[in-house]
Amino acid sequence: MRILLSNDDGYFAPGLAVLAEALRPLAEITVVAPERDRSGASNSLTLDRPLMLRQAANGFFYVNGTPTDCVHLAVTGMLDYLPDMVVSGINQGANMGDDTIYSGTVAAATEGFLLGIPSLAVSLADFRAANYAAAARVAADLVRRFQDGDFSETVLLNVNVPDRPYEALQGYEVTRLGKRHNAESVVKSVNPRGQTVYWVGAAGPAQDAGPGTDFHAVANGRVSVTPLQIDLTRYSQIEGLRAWLT
Repeated sequence: MRILLSNDDGYFAPGLAVLAEALRPLAEITVVAPERDRSGASNSLTLDRPLMLRQAANGFFYVNGTPTDCVHLAVTGMLDYLPDMVVSGINQGANMGDDTIYSGTVAAATEGFLLGIPSLAVSLADFRAANYAAAARVAADLVRRFQDGDFSETVLLNVNVPDRPYEALQGYEVTRLGKRHNAESVVKSVNPRGQTVYWVGAAGPAQDAGPGTDFHAVANGRVSVTPLQIDLTRYSQIEGLRAWLT
């Protein structure tokens, strides 16, 4: 089995190194990740300048672009084979609910999915990130299950692991995405040159976090596994829109 690893925290991120180490006994690993932190990059592609591929001393490849660039470049230009799986992570912090729209971690996995490759996005659901090893064991377990399974179609799974030791996890739960409240207001400040600058505020608390959601599973110590799709069509409005345009 051959796995392509990427992330959005950069090729130097500790979560990526722990993930690569955990998956090496299971597969041939190639790492292609951004050269710097690209959290929040979503599914953006770099179209205004050329990309460069370099290799670090530890063997990881890195690209001066986004997480999506990394997977796209690797699959369509660097590798002479199609990977059996794309795994993105381990992200420092959760990617649940609305966060998945902005997440570079999820975007890297999404690009693999769009290219016809089963893909996992793995996040450790706390910015303190004390238990990367537990999240890596979860990722390895899911890869083994994939090796033993027989999916009828390509999957894109968003995995969020509570930040606790592996032995303290309360199992797996298949979930749907929850929903947050609106984001907190931007933070306004003044830089040393006297210019007004703004920082994007925190994501805000969860609004839809009841049973069955990713938020609820993680809050109760369970690994949240959410199957994602790319179709953004709002089917419930199609007939009404047709009538409106008639």
